[in-house]
Amino acid sequence: MKYQHNKTSLPARLLPGFLAGFLATLIFHQGVLAILWHAGIAPMAPFQMKATAPFGVPMVISLAFWGGVWGILLSMMEIYFPRGFRYWVMAFLFGALLPTSVALFVVLPLKGHALSAGPHWPLLITALSVNGAWGVGSALLLSVAKRSVLRRRDTWT
Repeated sequence: MKYQHNKTSLPARLLPGFLAGFLATLIFHQGVLAILWHAGIAPMAPFQMKATAPFGVPMVISLAFWGGVWGILLSMMEIYFPRGFRYWVMAFLFGALLPTSVALFVVLPLKGHALSAGPHWPLLITALSVNGAWGVGSALLLSVAKRSVLRRRDTWT
């Protein structure tokens, strides 16, 4: 497997990673959730505006914030993804597996929701789909940001 290690510093990855994850949540994650909701698969509607504790932020904005945090992690890890088609597969798997696992096995139990009744298939299918779409969307936005930065560097030299 060939990896293209980009020597971009950690601070230079933080803001683009956060913004890519934040925007990918609003565009890709919530877009796929809307499709699944209208198809009768998703157990929750997209763009939830209900206030969250403790600050009263709308749920979709809170979700986008955490998408931004995951975007930072993705921006640090994607430099190790293989190139080409497999890059996008890894981006999908990163999104589908990592945030979904944390949501199902950490966040839900902390909120008092047990998974002891067995898998809830509509929730599982929805979580894997929307988070996988988020991963691809975040990687796409990161690649656009990288190209933009490279173009700006070329105009300065």
